[in-house]
Amino acid sequence: MTVLRLEDGEAADFSRGEVYFIGNATTLIRFGGFTILTDPAFMHAGTHTDLGHGIWARREVEPACQVADLPPIDLVLLSHFHGDHFDAAAARDLDQDLPVISTADAVAKLQPLGFSQGYPLRTWQSHQVQKGQARLEVTAMPARHSADDAVAALLMPVNGHLLEFGRGDQQLYRLYITGDTMLIDELADIRTSYPDIDLGLIHAGGTTLFMTVVTMTGEQAVRAAEITGPRTAIPIHYNDYSVFMSGLDDVKAAAAKSAADTEFRYLAHGATYPFTIRGTDD
Repeated sequence: MTVLRLEDGEAADFSRGEVYFIGNATTLIRFGGFTILTDPAFMHAGTHTDLGHGIWARREVEPACQVADLPPIDLVLLSHFHGDHFDAAAARDLDQDLPVISTADAVAKLQPLGFSQGYPLRTWQSHQVQKGQARLEVTAMPARHSADDAVAALLMPVNGHLLEFGRGDQQLYRLYITGDTMLIDELADIRTSYPDIDLGLIHAGGTTLFMTVVTMTGEQAVRAAEITGPRTAIPIHYNDYSVFMSGLDDVKAAAAKSAADTEFRYLAHGATYPFTIRGTDD
């Protein structure tokens, strides 16, 4: 396992954290002194993003902020290298020395853009990040952009990510990000290996390319939460681009019928979900 050591900063708060929803799959996760940016996409509403193979998507919703508005970032987590997950604004404005954890495919494609601090992960492989007393283990989770082999090959490899936050040997919080996956059999293995997930960020949207759905619909996103079992689930990646065909209302309708113990929470762009850590003190 690779260990990435970051410079220690202010005294870390291990009792609470937060997820700030910027838009699409872009979030800011803050806990234990770590500040983590996911799937950075900051182009303005009305602009078009290249998804490859001659397909362009119009951004329909303005991101909640721009790179210049962010606090100092420790780490970028990237599900895969697609224009709605790492766009031209991110390539232009992000610090190119930031560590980026992603697929080997994405790491290779970021290098010509100047982002040389890439850390590739295969499914079930982990990187550990240390910052002062804080420890973060990032493990690549199973994900697949399409159930169709030919379409999946066109859309490149995808990682989900599991973030395990701790202090020393103490595990404090597990956060799962699905990435752009469909419902695949391997999702059941996540709950088997990691039965106590505190929070899941679930990519939805029903993205449709090549006449094929390549991200989960609202109903499928709820099913993914039922399979992986987070205590709380927040749908993201649901309305930002013109290729999305299944919005937040579909998630809400399916969640209302779900018998799962998972609590579904909903964030508008620019909203924050605060979480607390049970059994800790400041």
